Amino acid sequence: MLQIRPLQPEDSLSALTALLHRAYARLAALGLNYTAVDQDEATTARRVAGGHCLLAFWEGQLAGTVLLQPTYAQNDCAYFTRPGVAALHQFAVEPGLQGHGIGRALMQAGEDWARGQGFGELALDTAEPATHLVTLYQGLGYEPVSHVQWPGKVYRSVVMSKRLGALAA
Repeated sequence: MLQIRPLQPEDSLSALTALLHRAYARLAALGLNYTAVDQDEATTARRVAGGHCLLAFWEGQLAGTVLLQPTYAQNDCAYFTRPGVAALHQFAVEPGLQGHGIGRALMQAGEDWARGQGFGELALDTAEPATHLVTLYQGLGYEPVSHVQWPGKVYRSVVMSKRLGALAA
């Protein structure tokens, strides 16, 4: 059984950080130095502090996460500063549980949150060489809209966006 809920103060940032490391290991093996590959617990705390972090639990165990960020006042990626655009980051699903719909449910919950907060668009970025992720996001309705070269990253990212309709009644 799948449950998705916001991060609570009593949730373990250590467990969340470990999940990110496991989920991003495949990307690390491709030579892609995403922040979540090896971020420490303090970085996890800093990243979730400015946004809305959702956790997914599968049969009571932490199984996935996604972080939503309201429109940035300033950012190295200008697309994330556009009025009405929320950003989706730090998307991860426990590797052994991929294929159970957890990721799709997290993405949907993130889109629902963004709509509920009045955002008309949700944007994300991923490494261009991570073609499996680009394909996944395109299958979920995200379209390439820009590129960004993040400081310290060995890859260029493709910025993808999805227009959000009204919440279903």
